[in-house]
Amino acid sequence: MKPMNENQQPNGPKAWIQISPDPIPVEEILQRVRDLRCGAVVLFLGTVRELTDGRRTVSLSYESYEQMAELEIRKLIREAQASWPLRHVAIQHRIGPLQLGDDAVAVAVSSPHRKEAFAAAEFLMDRIKQTVPIWKQEHWSDGQSEWIHPGAE
Repeated sequence: MKPMNENQQPNGPKAWIQISPDPIPVEEILQRVRDLRCGAVVLFLGTVRELTDGRRTVSLSYESYEQMAELEIRKLIREAQASWPLRHVAIQHRIGPLQLGDDAVAVAVSSPHRKEAFAAAEFLMDRIKQTVPIWKQEHWSDGQSEWIHPGAE
């Protein structure tokens, strides 16, 4: 899916969202949030790990109701921008099959100061996992699989 249009008010913060099967272009994500007015850029990458609760993962699959997911992420960005002095936010979540070590999600923010940038990035990632309609299917080494829905830890 193509990225949503950037949302920018004159001299105001920008938000960029993409839900896509494409690999996450980390350098591009960072460039989207860099700003000379900001002393802090925080980038969080969620990656596919090998072990979850003692079970060996062989791969993940993500599915999404993309339009609703984009609207929910946009809402979360507005909440974060109302709580912290953010200049820019860029979020990409992958869908489709992913292998061990692949980046599944990127959340990047810029702010004048690090404390606010860290807090906003953590808030956004936590809320994405809780409310955005993106479902994860874990494929285990024993041949079983399990769907994880938003709000599940």
